[in-house]
Amino acid sequence: MKESLKDTLSRAELKEKVIPEAMELFRKYGIKSIRMEDIAGSLKMSKRTLYEIFGDKETLLKECILYHQEIKQKDLGEIIRASRNVLEVILKCYKDSIEMYHRTNPKFFEEIEKYPEVCNMIKNSKEKNHTVVIDFLKRGVDQGLFREDINFAIIHALLCEQMDLLIHANVCKRFSFLEVYEAIIFTYLRGIATPKGAQELDDFIREYREEQVKLT
Repeated sequence: MKESLKDTLSRAELKEKVIPEAMELFRKYGIKSIRMEDIAGSLKMSKRTLYEIFGDKETLLKECILYHQEIKQKDLGEIIRASRNVLEVILKCYKDSIEMYHRTNPKFFEEIEKYPEVCNMIKNSKEKNHTVVIDFLKRGVDQGLFREDINFAIIHALLCEQMDLLIHANVCKRFSFLEVYEAIIFTYLRGIATPKGAQELDDFIREYREEQVKLT
């Protein structure tokens, strides 16, 4: 029997409630430790209803990642509209990513690799956005912020490789994840920046450090 329009709407409304809550639990505690019954209990719904909507935990996790990507895309659009240039967009996105990492249990990044379909989905999304990112970086050349002798396709590919390896890198046993992440991003930007871009980066770093001191 086909679902009625009312049932379809009800399932859609339930998904809108479940996905943000599940994503928050996965981020806070890691993926492995959160069971479907934990999510159902948090939302005060039956485990059966949750399974009827998502089928299994990996399906729910995929929906959570898609939800996260949609939110990031929306936020990026707002950042671009409110920014003066490409470098300002990148640095604002960096600050947002730092806040996200602070809110996320490191186990989340380690355990997501145990879900192949989710990993492939993330990989495909990165590959799809590769050309968009390259074109965006080239706008920084036109704005006098990035050097024109840079092969952005290579540089961006190397950055992506570094970020993918970061979770398992031995250096993260000696330094915090956020320290290493900061070093990678700032070194990357210094390497492609013109004197004008380097000055803007230095101004950002100084202000960012001052903000961190005030928060401690």
